[in-house]
This record gives sequence, C-alpha cells and structure tokens, in this order.
Amino acid sequence: MRHSTLRQLEVFSTIARLGSFSRAADELFLTQPTVSMQIKKLTDAVGLPLYEQVGKKIFLTDAGRELEKFAHELFEHFEHFEMKLADMKGLKQGKLSLVVVTTAKYFAPRLLGPFCQLYPGIDVKLKVSNRERVLERLARNEDDLYILGQPPEDLDVIAEPFLDNPLVVLAPANHPLTKQKNISLARLAEEPFLLRESGSGTRAATLRLFAEQNLKLKVRMELGSNEAIKQAVVGGLGVTVLSRHTLALDAPMGQFAILDVEGFPIQRQWYVVHARGKQLSIVARTFHDFLKQSSKHAIELPCLHAEQGSCPLLPDKKKLKRVDV
Repeated sequence: MRHSTLRQLEVFSTIARLGSFSRAADELFLTQPTVSMQIKKLTDAVGLPLYEQVGKKIFLTDAGRELEKFAHELFEHFEHFEMKLADMKGLKQGKLSLVVVTTAKYFAPRLLGPFCQLYPGIDVKLKVSNRERVLERLARNEDDLYILGQPPEDLDVIAEPFLDNPLVVLAPANHPLTKQKNISLARLAEEPFLLRESGSGTRAATLRLFAEQNLKLKVRMELGSNEAIKQAVVGGLGVTVLSRHTLALDAPMGQFAILDVEGFPIQRQWYVVHARGKQLSIVARTFHDFLKQSSKHAIELPCLHAEQGSCPLLPDKKKLKRVDV
C-alpha cells in the first residue's frame, strides 16, 4: 500500500464518486484502459477487492469504503496544506465545483465575482442546468455545492437559505392590468399564462398559490427557458410568473411591467445545498461561508429602475410596481 501513488488514489476516488470507470476516464482525461490499469495496481497493493459490479453498476466493498474515506482525508490534508502555503504567499488556491439551476445564472456570477476577487487563486467550475439534471448530480454527489430555489424532499441533504428570491407577475408594458392596483388572483387567472416546464420550482410555487384559492390557470404555453418566456411575454402571448432575478440582465428596454397582484411577490429563497455527511473541502467551506454573508453582496446586484417601491433584492420586501427594463 505504501507504494501506491496519489494518481492511483485520485483515479479510485473519482470512480467511487461517479460510479463509472468510463465517466472517471472522461473527467480525468485518461483512457479507460489506463484507468483500469491504475485500479488494478492499487487493488494489488491493498490486497483486497475495492469494487464489486452488479449488472452495470459499481459498488464499493468494505475495503473500498475504508480506502475512499482515507483518500478523501488525505486529499483534504493536501488541499489544506496548499491553502496554508497560499496564505503564506498572500493567496488562496484550490478548486470549486458549483452547479446551479438555470434561474440562478442571473446572479451566481455576480456573487462569484467578489469571491474570486478575494481569492484569485481559486479555480471555479460553474455549471448551469435545469432542476432535474442538478438533482441527478446532487444525488451522485458529483460536485461541491449546489444552488437551488427549492431543496429536494427525497434526498438527504443540508440546505441553507442565503438570498431572497421574490417571484413577480410579468406582463407586456402595454397590458391593461398595468394600470390597476391590488389585482385579485381570480382576475389574473382569467389571463392566458406562460409557464416553465414541469419540474420548475417557479412553476410549482405559482400553481400552488392559485390552487390554494381553488383557481386554475389558463396555460397557453409551456416553455423550457426564462428567455423564451420573456420573449413570449413581449410578443403578447400572455402573462407569467418569474423570479425577479431573471430581469436583472438583457431584458428588452421598456417592454415589461411587473403587475401589482395580491399575494405577490411570492417570497421564496435561494438555498446552498450539499449532501448530508459530505465533507466539504476547504474551498467549498470558504464559499459556503461567503454565501452566508450574501445579504451585503446582494445590494451590489443589478436592480432595475422602479417608479415606486424598492428593489426586492434588498432586505426590505416592499412590492415593486411598474418597472422599465
């Protein structure tokens, strides 16, 4: 075992995390024969089988689980040592793998910006995907941290809120309801609605609010992205409910209005999530702690001009009226 290399342990840990030789080879930029050879050498050094294969799935043996724990602790010690050295040099170094749902792409880079300025030596890998794919990666524990608007109920995770996520009703700027205040949910339900696809947290929150009032929406169209929904709103196809964060970037100027509707904005939160029992790396813990202070960073997020009211990204949660975007 003393003659085993760090590369062999890295290959082993990657297979244990991904549950696949081929996917581990892709992530490590190795050929599959090379991966198999490294694991054979490591298995010979240990003297016990590390994996067992049932069908197409790979499972760790008792020896494999012990080795995985040892390897994780070893790499964490190396990472801690590297960061100590970086501290001595006035730097922070390491890697962070962050996965976010599609709506979070509107603010995640703006939080990563000041974080990377504080720790310029940290290499950040940011992946944006829909909720279903993010949950798949979370279930496989493929990354360090995840940002979700709604924590999963069927996975054993730790989820901590760190930023407000107000959902607002969006309509074309020339829509008749833009001139009204305190619009009832019943009146809004008469309008044709544009919704995200099934599985969307925003969609679920919207339908739940109307269902509580025994109201059913007239769904004209389901679309797979916030950008598509915004363009459909501009095209006069209907009204929608979106996170206020989605209006922070690239919205067509003067073509939207946020309606004043009872029960809105729906006050939700963004959560930073990881598997329960996961041992976060030094870098992941540093970013996790950084997000806990995101209220002060949120003030720096772009906020669209409102004719009255205040920005819902700020700590006070007053309603926005009409805005030009």
